Amino acid sequence: MNSKSTTVTLLCTAAAAPAVAGPLGYAICQMGCNGISVACYSAAGFTFGVALPAAPPAIVAYNVALGACMAACAAVALGPTP
Repeated sequence: MNSKSTTVTLLCTAAAAPAVAGPLGYAICQMGCNGISVACYSAAGFTFGVALPAAPPAIVAYNVALGACMAACAAVALGPTP
């Protein structure tokens, strides 16, 4: 992975922060995760949601970060709604 891909991956991963607010917070968190993923894919020159026959390392890293972000959002769904 080149340094640009590494930098973009680290910035995209760092930008994903969960919130606590119940089902509405969960939906907002999911939208945030996907919005960040779209930006990361675009920065790497790919389109989010398009299947590739063989994913480059940058896309694999973005998918791992997206999975971590969405897993963090699952905790939001179980949190209290203010």
